[in-house]
Amino acid sequence: MNWDAARLANRLKHRHLALLLNIARHGSLTRVAAAAGISQPAVTKALAELEDIFGAPLFTRTGRGLQPTSLGSLALVRARHMLSDLDLWAREVEALHAGRSAHLHVGVVPYVSSALLTAAISRLHQRHGVTLSLHRATTDHLVPMLRQHELDCIISRATPMVAHDDLIHRALYRQRPRLIAHGRLAQRLARRQPDWAAVAAMDWVLPAANTPTRQLIVEHFIREELSPPSPVLEAYSTDVIEGMLTMNETFVSVVPEEIARELCQRGKLGMVPWDFGWELPPINLIRRKREQPLAAETYFSDILLDLCGDAAAPWGLGAPGPG
Repeated sequence: MNWDAARLANRLKHRHLALLLNIARHGSLTRVAAAAGISQPAVTKALAELEDIFGAPLFTRTGRGLQPTSLGSLALVRARHMLSDLDLWAREVEALHAGRSAHLHVGVVPYVSSALLTAAISRLHQRHGVTLSLHRATTDHLVPMLRQHELDCIISRATPMVAHDDLIHRALYRQRPRLIAHGRLAQRLARRQPDWAAVAAMDWVLPAANTPTRQLIVEHFIREELSPPSPVLEAYSTDVIEGMLTMNETFVSVVPEEIARELCQRGKLGMVPWDFGWELPPINLIRRKREQPLAAETYFSDILLDLCGDAAAPWGLGAPGPG
């Protein structure tokens, strides 16, 4: 069989792509039919038509329901990408009709400066008319969303899970870790020389064990020949961290310096001026490789790099150079 783009383009329809995803989601043609409000014979016919296009079965029946074949798995990956790209295209058209130049979906990890984000988003809209949807989550959630075309780009740390040929990284700025606590506790600790054994025994709020920040904190206490702190609460949300430390004078946490400054500005928390002696991995802008980059994405990248290159900026330690 001679395969080419024209053959697929001529026969493959939007309903075929939706059918693929619905079968993968529901696992049976009966459930697909019920969810779509159509008869099962109609769904069976549509699947037969789809498998005729590809010239081989796309699913096999197992005790756990319909499971994709190798060809079906490839079709599912491509169907997700195509439907997501069509959705993004539709939103861009809608944005143009509404008088906006484009709309971006951007994922951001919690430990990125709010001041940086608001400055970048404001400039993006003022200069280019681009609007933006912001999705806050950890790197392990954001990277799959980026790869599945649910996000245009993410602001995150580089980790082994994002170090692949399909992604482009630009380092934006570096971060120092800072110990924070209730204002009165922070004042008492600030009067001491660094006493890591004392704080290791305190009540902690820490990010999850699989995050870069948590791993570096654990390594810090091991280097000090101490058992790493066991957190009372694992949380990455700055609102939750602030609430726990405000309500409990025995709690401490570690966050990037610019996040610590933002939290301490409200007057309830204090920053302990102890030097950990290391930096967190740089904050990066991570994008998918495209044959033709989105103009709005490029505008956003340029604005972020410009803001992060400002030595007087209230976030981080300045830009670390090309990433």
